[in-house]
Amino acid sequence: MSTAAPRPADQDRLWSVDEHLADILAAVRPLEPIELQLPDAQGCVLVEDVTVPVSLPPFDNSSMDGYAVRVADVAGASEEFPAALDVVGDVAAGQQADLLYVGPGQAARIMTGAPLPSGAEAVVPVEWTDGGLGEGPVTGMRARSLAPEQASGHVRVYRPAEARAHVRAKGSDVKAGDRALDAGTVLGPPQIALLAAIGRGTVRVRPRPRVVVMSTGSELVQPGEELGSGQIYDSNSFALTAAARDAGAIAYRVGAVADDADTLRSTIEDQLVRADLVVTTGGVSVGAYDVVKEALEHVGDEDEAGSGIAFRKLAMQPGKPQGFGSIGPDHTPLLALPGNPVSSYVSFELFVRPAIRTLMGLDDVHRPTTRAKLTAEKALTSPKGRRQFLRATYADGAVSPVGGVGSHLIAALAHADSLIVVPEDAECVEPGTEVDVVLLG
Repeated sequence: MSTAAPRPADQDRLWSVDEHLADILAAVRPLEPIELQLPDAQGCVLVEDVTVPVSLPPFDNSSMDGYAVRVADVAGASEEFPAALDVVGDVAAGQQADLLYVGPGQAARIMTGAPLPSGAEAVVPVEWTDGGLGEGPVTGMRARSLAPEQASGHVRVYRPAEARAHVRAKGSDVKAGDRALDAGTVLGPPQIALLAAIGRGTVRVRPRPRVVVMSTGSELVQPGEELGSGQIYDSNSFALTAAARDAGAIAYRVGAVADDADTLRSTIEDQLVRADLVVTTGGVSVGAYDVVKEALEHVGDEDEAGSGIAFRKLAMQPGKPQGFGSIGPDHTPLLALPGNPVSSYVSFELFVRPAIRTLMGLDDVHRPTTRAKLTAEKALTSPKGRRQFLRATYADGAVSPVGGVGSHLIAALAHADSLIVVPEDAECVEPGTEVDVVLLG
């Protein structure tokens, strides 16, 4: 949750990208840990180390369908001179290991995952045997009762086996007392599988942040509806909702809000009940209908100490107008992004994604960056004093710009997997120059 209001905005000042981001991260705190069932913990971050309570696997077991044998009884076995053994019973997965004993000259049919019976030292795959049929090597196990007293007969083994062959040793995966997962681990499917395998039904995590995304503008129409004169489809709310989910959040998209300050304020207030973070897009510039700025610039008052939204101009392109602060009785963080699609998305990557990852309790909240050689037909130009972020494609240490610099060019954004970063003091970047690259994939 937000614990501090942003620094007051200076209407004439250009804030740097780093200053704005520092204000955001200083005001956002990780969510409080909760205990969750495993299916609900996917995507969440562990807040404590998890220790293995029981070895995995918890007993020696077979990795093949075949026969559990003593090594000496199959030494020297071949197709010409097979080892003939008495079958004393079947061992199935889930069966107790002490129901059978394999003595000299004996074997037990065993299934994959079944416990190795006492006396047995190795498993020979069924394909190395005649399967008890007396007709040469077989390709699979024939059906038979799982009751040991009803399983009898003989089996011929055509190959020798070394000690522990095809046996999964107790604790060969993890041993009791080992650390299974470290605090700070994001729980994906493999981690959920490990927790279940060691018997953990619940786990203590920081929950995934709930992010409410809404775009503003009376010109916006939902995809699938008919476009009227002067109208465009709302793409920002869909893009940012998807981006929030990609960052690890539970995201809720609100339909576009018309250019009315009272409507916007009431819509945001209605959404606070399910929001750990609110993201708006559009209406933060200096136009006559910049509704977000009109609705939220004076939202803080004496009844909500520490709340309020500051609107700023940043020394960056795209994404110069930005807003940040907190709103409501719980001081829910709110980030107000510009409305141009590319500006909105770049701003999300620079500011909103790190906020989401901070709420999750992660240490590394930023996209990875690298250095790459610029591949372009001509030099890149950039406004002096602005940090420019250009859509690009990256591969094998080289990066190429995609599309123009216009902040409305969604098609170019759809083909980009990175951002070229042109620093504030550079007005021209020649092809072949090494540049900083933010990797979006």
